[in-house]
Amino acid sequence: MAPEEIATALRRQPFVPFRMTLTEGSTYEVRHPELCMIGRRSAIIGITSRDDPDRLFDRSVTLDLLHIVKLEPLETAGSPAQ
Repeated sequence: MAPEEIATALRRQPFVPFRMTLTEGSTYEVRHPELCMIGRRSAIIGITSRDDPDRLFDRSVTLDLLHIVKLEPLETAGSPAQ
């Protein structure tokens, strides 16, 4: 995936949390734009604990942009299920 596509999702106002899907099927959720940093060839995703509402991450993962195949918005409490 092109870095510009992810950067556009991160800059969206208001920000809409999204899920990244990789070629092997794993997924990563980006719930705040400060938890994702995009480079030319990779993305660094901050992983938070479910108990911590702050934007502080416990660990991080580096993803090769070539393996990111899909971005999809996460469902919010107010949105209807599809």
